[in-house]
Amino acid sequence: MATYIEIYEKQLIRFFNDLEVATKSFELIWILVYTLILVTGVTIGVLVIVWLERKVSAGVQQRVGPEYAGPLGIVQSLADGIKLLLKEDVIPSTGDAWLFTAGPVVVVVPVLISYLVIPFHQSIILSDLTIGVFFWIAVSSVTPLGLLIAGYSSNSKYSFLGGLRAAAQSISYEIPLALCISSVSLLSGSLSTVDIVKTQSKFGFMGWNLWRQPIGFIAFFISSLAECERLPFDLPEAEEELVAGYQTEYSGIKFGLFYVGSYSNLLASSSFVTILYLGGWDSSIPFFEDLAQNFYFSEYSSESFHVLMSGLGIITTLAKCYLFIFISILTRWTLPRVRIDQLLNLGWKFLLPIASGNLLPTASFQLLLLN
Repeated sequence: MATYIEIYEKQLIRFFNDLEVATKSFELIWILVYTLILVTGVTIGVLVIVWLERKVSAGVQQRVGPEYAGPLGIVQSLADGIKLLLKEDVIPSTGDAWLFTAGPVVVVVPVLISYLVIPFHQSIILSDLTIGVFFWIAVSSVTPLGLLIAGYSSNSKYSFLGGLRAAAQSISYEIPLALCISSVSLLSGSLSTVDIVKTQSKFGFMGWNLWRQPIGFIAFFISSLAECERLPFDLPEAEEELVAGYQTEYSGIKFGLFYVGSYSNLLASSSFVTILYLGGWDSSIPFFEDLAQNFYFSEYSSESFHVLMSGLGIITTLAKCYLFIFISILTRWTLPRVRIDQLLNLGWKFLLPIASGNLLPTASFQLLLLN
């Protein structure tokens, strides 16, 4: 089934052919459209997450939280973003100016690229790659390199230690993350994010990988929190030890890029938890699933039905994503920060054996089914 993006792309191709516009010009315009959709969607998602975290944190601490900037303080995140844009951009005189500027960019760009393979519905995805989940693992592994560059270029001991911690933490938790993804891919018979969701949707609510891979789900969730550097795993920017870690010397828009990268990475990780283990856009509501078969639709109403189902899929996917974001916020205010040795021990001595032990029986079971 063609995605809405592909349909609109074909329509634009016909339009530009009629105007006799060069193919290279069309490709450039389409890349700009992709980029605009990506940046706009992620920015809105980050603003909502920041507002949600402030409100939930205020509730946990019995405070009011933001309330003056817009209804329920919902515009507060936007106001803070504008404030960061207007602040002075300071570069350390003893640091490497080029690397200092490149660090935040290297952090943010891979996170944005990972959204290319996130489906909000089977017809709403920017790029349905056959290696979708491993593509996410590959691009997300670049982010710690940006943190290391930022720490090194600041010429500060606190920043450099924060960058080293980020690199060590990422290496420790990427392997369990990849092993959990391998288990899900074996069950689904595909690395495509759309195919993984479709495989779960065949059996409804009980077909979700949450029930078939409970151990893998727990290991994946913990590893994703560590990859996002959320409490209790925020060792690279531990305030009591490293001032602000790799962000210590940053200000203005560069600091804002780190902020956006952190929260957009959290949204991407929550999206992949939803896709891999919670059935993605599958809402398992029989009424909506059987509506097209039980009633007669004209061509216009059939198109309306597909639009309705796409809208329902987007709402369902985002609701599941924000559920896990809510859990991560509560985790932040529930558990204390771990030490660096405890962090590495958890990754290498516990999650890695658990993820490996989960993969072996899954692979054996699939091999038995093939035979």
